[in-house]
Amino acid sequence: MSKIKRIGAGPRMSKAVVHGDTIFTAGQVAEKTKGGSVKDQTGEILALIDSILAEAGSEKAKIISATIYLADISTFAEMNGVWDVWVDKINPPARATVEAKLVAPDYKVEIAVIAAV
Repeated sequence: MSKIKRIGAGPRMSKAVVHGDTIFTAGQVAEKTKGGSVKDQTGEILALIDSILAEAGSEKAKIISATIYLADISTFAEMNGVWDVWVDKINPPARATVEAKLVAPDYKVEIAVIAAV
């Protein structure tokens, strides 16, 4: 059986779990820019994902799949403006973007990824 590594484990969940050669992140939300713009929250979340992947021994070029939750789908273009600058253009992941009611009104974006080590 493959070893399981938990990153940022808390009493309820981990920020990420590494199993074998795969990293699964929890949905990441903004804390510094909570209540701020979709642009600011997306930038903070993607920086957080970069740091989680680095801690797990990976990088954004190895993201296999991304799921993006927007509190308001009308902000899709604003989120994409940040995503398009950040994403590895040679190795873009499969991606789904959906509108969803997030855990608190101050959260406008949540992103979860699956990546290879």
